[in-house]
Amino acid sequence: MRGEILFMRTGIGVLSVLLLLLQVRLWVSDDGYREVARLGALITGQTAENARLAQRNQRLEAEVVELRKGDTAVEERARADLGLIGPDETFYLFGGARPAG
Repeated sequence: MRGEILFMRTGIGVLSVLLLLLQVRLWVSDDGYREVARLGALITGQTAENARLAQRNQRLEAEVVELRKGDTAVEERARADLGLIGPDETFYLFGGARPAG
């Protein structure tokens, strides 16, 4: 009877040490919970970046569709970005307000 109790205590001790070692590995190792948390944060950041880029792509796609529709959008874009002046138009430049000084 005493030998059985000693055997049970030894077995429980060995299993406890193994459980402790597995817990340490789970919490501290390179592929443990810290790595999972780090990868989760990376996934969250990448998901936000993907959403931002998807919105940008939608805006650009809408702009391309508008530019392909006709000359009006192309002319508007050329006026805004390149300062286009039509052949029968006159360009006037008015000076802004002067700073007080």
